[in-house]
Amino acid sequence: MPEVGYSANPLPTRKGLPLFTIEVRDHIMIAHSFRGAMFGPAQALHGATFVVDAAFIAETLDGNGIVIDIGRAHDALRAVLAPLNYRNLDEMPELRGVNTTTEFLSKYIFDGLAGPARAGELGRDGQELKAIRVTISESHVARAQYEAPLW
Repeated sequence: MPEVGYSANPLPTRKGLPLFTIEVRDHIMIAHSFRGAMFGPAQALHGATFVVDAAFIAETLDGNGIVIDIGRAHDALRAVLAPLNYRNLDEMPELRGVNTTTEFLSKYIFDGLAGPARAGELGRDGQELKAIRVTISESHVARAQYEAPLW
């Protein structure tokens, strides 16, 4: 059995080893509307404040004892969120015609973070990172997540 150190996230990997996670948080205030009768009153333009958590996941810590540089992680999240903040998402050309559900936005934000992570811009060789998980909280009782491997 391999020797395992402390883990911030005890979920097993395919190898049976624990994972380390560093998570940063920010928020955005947006307006949007949905298409489809299932959305009821949310078909009308409405506002939302979302708390966004981005977790960066690795099987090991680097030589400094970290997953990634937490400051760079927060800067990357802030950069991905900035174009969305205080915006009507219905008016953004790249989102026009899309139901910008919490689930959709969690994948959208993941995609924005995956590039810098893979490129090693977060203070660690991107090949050493396993996955990213994005959680968007709509309120204290509802949230959505998107998690995927980087490679």
